[in-house]
Amino acid sequence: MEAKKIRSTFIEFFQSKQHQFVPSSPIVVKNDPTLMFTNAGMNQFKDAFLGNEQAKYARVANSQKCLRVSGKHNDLEEVGVDTYHHTMFEMLGNWSFGDYFKKEAIEWAWELLTEVYQLPKDRLYVSVFEGDQDDNLQMDQEAYDFWKKIVPEDRIIMGTKKDNFWEMGDTGPCGPCSEIHIDLRSEEERKQVAGKDLVNNDHPQVIEIWNLVFMQYNRLSDGSLKELPAKHVDTGMGFERLVRAIQHKSSNYDTDLFMPFISFLEGKSGKKYGQDEQTDIAFRVIVDHIRAISFTIADGQLPSNNKAGYVIRRILRRAVRYGYTFLDFQEPFLYELSPLISTNFGEIFPEVKQQQEFIAKVIQEEETSFLRTLDKGLKMLDQIKADLRAQNETVISGKTAFELYDTYGFPLDLTSLIAREGGFSLDEKGFAFEMEKQKNRSRAASESETGDWVSVHDDEGVDFIGYDFTEAYSHIIKYRVVKDKKGDKYQLVLDKTPFYAESGGQVGDTGYLISESEKIRVVDTKKENDLIVHFVEKLPTDPSLRFSAEVDKGKRSLTMNNHTATHLLQSALKQV
Repeated sequence: MEAKKIRSTFIEFFQSKQHQFVPSSPIVVKNDPTLMFTNAGMNQFKDAFLGNEQAKYARVANSQKCLRVSGKHNDLEEVGVDTYHHTMFEMLGNWSFGDYFKKEAIEWAWELLTEVYQLPKDRLYVSVFEGDQDDNLQMDQEAYDFWKKIVPEDRIIMGTKKDNFWEMGDTGPCGPCSEIHIDLRSEEERKQVAGKDLVNNDHPQVIEIWNLVFMQYNRLSDGSLKELPAKHVDTGMGFERLVRAIQHKSSNYDTDLFMPFISFLEGKSGKKYGQDEQTDIAFRVIVDHIRAISFTIADGQLPSNNKAGYVIRRILRRAVRYGYTFLDFQEPFLYELSPLISTNFGEIFPEVKQQQEFIAKVIQEEETSFLRTLDKGLKMLDQIKADLRAQNETVISGKTAFELYDTYGFPLDLTSLIAREGGFSLDEKGFAFEMEKQKNRSRAASESETGDWVSVHDDEGVDFIGYDFTEAYSHIIKYRVVKDKKGDKYQLVLDKTPFYAESGGQVGDTGYLISESEKIRVVDTKKENDLIVHFVEKLPTDPSLRFSAEVDKGKRSLTMNNHTATHLLQSALKQV
């Protein structure tokens, strides 16, 4: 059964149980300060669980886009290293809002897995919450009694709060849960060790596929639990793991969800998947990360240096570095996977198909920018490691890590990853100290927040032609955003500029940057660290284009005109 059919079968099964199918909510959360990304299928129904709003339907089913790379649920470090963790994943779920509860949720889950998908019953195990003294919670006897009518009691496992009490975050709806695990090992391995002994022990072939959460409580900010106004069901089944189980694969990445992407990378790199551990990790990291990057961009979150945008930039740069180091990709490559995203997911998530070209363009620009500094940063890191080995040291200082971040755009977790690959560790407290020092310097200098420069074209210096010309065809070398209380401002640097920069009390030029599609106002021009920086009202839609840079001739300062006259006279005298 192909992945698309597995997904549609799930939806059709619950539609037959009077569930309403609803589309996935965006992967980027804009209206909930407790969450940065959607990390579970229930996020869009949070207010219904809390009783703050009436649910539109009593029973719902869907496939929700989720991302777990920050906060309480963070799987980033495991992605690529093992075969079953992901950054972005689909969560198949069915919900009841004050309607059915534990009995139906348990019975229907077993029916779908064993009768519809025909997974073997003797490979399945279930777990039940054993209770917790700290929260004054009793064992979930109700769920246990329902399960023992379906499965032998020796297949029911008692689980701790860590494994069998689900919470969205530090606060919010929560409750005990029952997990369903599957043993995918060979018959020979199963005879040697019972699957029950490997449940929740991080065995790559004995994995959880479905979590049935019984929402009964609300975790308050003081840590206490309060009964919800009504009892609800919130289930979540990892789609990638389910596909793996049904398709009889030993890895999520061996399924038809990922193999088209791996096959593309094999053809482009000339390397084969399954022959070298480091190369295999690189394949898995890239094909996982391209999904997270593409879906977040489609939902309106562009890579940036702040909050959710920075998380996406970290993921993208992690993928670029793996491709550069282990698959020998010296040029942008991630963006070429965009058509596969559209083909494989456009049916259930139409936004990735509708925005395919835009997604590819954003990714390519990010790749191009990072690749310009990646090689220099990696060489610097190699030298740092060599120096530490010579001194019998194994810790990269926080100051060094911050320099890599500040100068070469290396996120902390990327530097940490590369350090671990070489047997080194990283002083994260020292990095945090350096970061705070920089923030304090910025606050002392100004109340504004300045982003990092984003490279667009190679920086071969700025050619100022303003004494001789008031117009030029120019490319943007780099740009950045400056945030303050009044809003966002934008700065950019041109490779050739006729704009005179404010200097010695003289007013900087104003004017326009003009392309075929837009006309952008240049509101000021100043010198910053020997750079001629132009202040614009908005960023160009496509910064890589060539622009006509035109000075507002009527507003040039008188002194500037005197400078021009003097310069022209000097040039004429030299020619004579």
